[in-house]
Amino acid sequence: MRPAFAILFTCALALPLAAEVKRAPRKSLLDSEPGVVYLEQASVKPLELKVIREAPVFSDKEGKHQLGTLVANQTARIEAITDKVYRVRGMGRREGIAGWVAPWAFSPNDPEFTAKLKQFYDRQIQVQELIAANQIACGMTMEEISRVLGKPTKTSSRKTEAGETATWEYVRYDEVKHYITRVDPTTGTPYRQLSHITQEEKSRINVDFENQIATAIEESKDHSKKSPRIILPPLIPW
Repeated sequence: MRPAFAILFTCALALPLAAEVKRAPRKSLLDSEPGVVYLEQASVKPLELKVIREAPVFSDKEGKHQLGTLVANQTARIEAITDKVYRVRGMGRREGIAGWVAPWAFSPNDPEFTAKLKQFYDRQIQVQELIAANQIACGMTMEEISRVLGKPTKTSSRKTEAGETATWEYVRYDEVKHYITRVDPTTGTPYRQLSHITQEEKSRINVDFENQIATAIEESKDHSKKSPRIILPPLIPW
């Protein structure tokens, strides 16, 4: 399997999608509060951290309305993150509690946890922006591509010693109506009559993947030069 950084050099194209590509219904990233990354919506495994200090729990990420106190010496589940605070679920002084807590209350096992989590957060914010703009980019996962493009028209895959490759193809067709001219036998007035309907290809988008990460994007109707936009493959911080 190729190292993640190698993908960055094999794909330097990000495409805004043609308006005619039908988008799949979404209910994840774009429904989130701005600046917040929800781990479940990012399709990552649950994250749990040890609580080493009592900490106030707030109903809002700005820390204006306190709900209670998260007690120490327990393991709390992280549900969402911003660049400054975590949304957690754990035990309060009397019962379970969920809300926003400052990072200083926790002790991760991995000394590089904070840096990895920051990388993960920055990447997910980029993904949210891309999906909101109806765009796809190299470095997105299969699931993230499908959130924008929906189900592919055609797929192919191949497994090798280096890993798995795949290609997703999206084809948009337009219905073209064909008419013939006839003459009204009574009035002698010519008129158009529908003869038949054909489907003609209007656009095509191909996305190549290596180990479920998009490495190349090609759009048949877009021949303009575009500035490269690359995002990192997912970095799971735990």
